Amino acid sequence: MKHQLSFATITLLSSSIAEVIVNKDIEISLEMSEELEAFLTDKFSGAFGLLVNKINYYDFSFEAKLSIGSHANLKAIAIVNYNEESELVTNSIVNLRKIDGWNLKSFSGIDLGWQQALTWLKKELATVSG
Repeated sequence: MKHQLSFATITLLSSSIAEVIVNKDIEISLEMSEELEAFLTDKFSGAFGLLVNKINYYDFSFEAKLSIGSHANLKAIAIVNYNEESELVTNSIVNLRKIDGWNLKSFSGIDLGWQQALTWLKKELATVSG
């Protein structure tokens, strides 16, 4: 089931996994980060994972970098990158938020990364809830 936020499309892939596709050429603001957080709170009552499908280029404001991915029930994040620029943005946020100890793994969209990412998320969530 697809849901449209002001800056992204969210597809619920299962009862515990959501795919996020951010619109092209967006800078995610703190307000957008909070909009995503509110959506995730509404849809997931327990542990969940995000599959961030970076088919479009986008960036984050500094405030959004500090707040994104802070949901208490977020147990795993799989990022599918399609180019080096996208991977650099991902790495900068991961480095900035290293202290948070995210359970995050990056995949290459060029090498069937979407399916690998989904498989990894399912495995990670099974260990959390199992």
